[in-house]
Amino acid sequence: MTELETFKQEVAAWLQENCPASMRRPIVSEEMVWGSSKLEFISEDQKLWFERMRDRGWFAPSWPKEYGGGGLSPKEARILETEMARLGCRQPQYNLGVWMLGPVLVEVGTHEQKLEHLVPMMRGKQRWCQGFSEPNAGSDLASLKTSAKRVTDEQGEAYIVNGGKIWTSDGDKGDWMYALVRTDSGAKKQEGISFILIDMKSPGVTVKPIELISGKSSFCQVFFDDVRVPVRQLVGKEGEGWALAKKLLQHERAAMSKFTEGGAPSHDAVKSALPYIVDEQGQVNDAVLRDKLASVLMDSQAFGLTHRRVTEKALARQDVSGPSSIMKLVQTEQEVSKYELLEQAMGLRGLGWEGDDFSADELEVCRAWLRSKSYTIAGGSSEVQLNIIAKRVLELP
Repeated sequence: MTELETFKQEVAAWLQENCPASMRRPIVSEEMVWGSSKLEFISEDQKLWFERMRDRGWFAPSWPKEYGGGGLSPKEARILETEMARLGCRQPQYNLGVWMLGPVLVEVGTHEQKLEHLVPMMRGKQRWCQGFSEPNAGSDLASLKTSAKRVTDEQGEAYIVNGGKIWTSDGDKGDWMYALVRTDSGAKKQEGISFILIDMKSPGVTVKPIELISGKSSFCQVFFDDVRVPVRQLVGKEGEGWALAKKLLQHERAAMSKFTEGGAPSHDAVKSALPYIVDEQGQVNDAVLRDKLASVLMDSQAFGLTHRRVTEKALARQDVSGPSSIMKLVQTEQEVSKYELLEQAMGLRGLGWEGDDFSADELEVCRAWLRSKSYTIAGGSSEVQLNIIAKRVLELP
């Protein structure tokens, strides 16, 4: 038996023993544990699972142990991901810092930045929000206007930030923000942009939730009024933030594409649909549903194989920026198709939002169905991904 095969057996045994049964069910947004200075749990199982994974350094299994990670090789980390997905284990914590900013800091951050930010992420003590979009800089992100002027005074060297960000998810809950700011207003559109880290408790930061028609919203608008950011919070070199943002967005898309692969355990299409579509002989007589179910399964299998191929290319340090957009697009659209099919199979039983008239599984499917549509927008909409694929992968004009 090879070392990796032995490792796989050990991981499977550890997960079986340490992941509570309640942490292997499909998750709903209310049950997600977000890493934060105000960390909260709604059950002892959540807390236990969080602490066990934290103590193994498996919030980010491939990060160096020095910064709180698990120190696993890429292949070992992939085995852990695969076993967690196979057993339906939930992510022990959700954290944009771990999934998006962290990999960038591991690659280009200073030792001091890694100690200051990666370690708290690995303890689940920092919640991060993303400061990219502005009122006139959404899809056209390079048009951003938020400025950061470098100054040197009696307090030392710092940036003075003025402007604002919009559509900031959970900005009112964030401890820190990674943001794009313009440090050179005279430079070309995509130049003169820098990537900085802003403490959301800094004087001059104001956060206002954006209320939507539903009465609920996780979106916020963030205002900066002479916010002082120490120069040590500049990531990479000044004026090279655009390249770092593209790097980070690749991680965001990768995170979105694997949201159903352990990030948010998804429903098994066959197990969920069969109770509603088989007859007394256990047969699926509806040929249309049978055909659609087969298509969903084939697409899922094809995606899994493609995902493995892209992962191997990444391990070989090949450029996977184009494929990451393809994976994000395909995965999220496949999830929508699967849940649309489940809704069709379950009929009215799939439309329960709350109450004792529906089973827990039926309520979970309904919420997952609605949530699946948001994944085709978050992290770059499907339309944006199609444009990226056309330009970078197909090299269309």
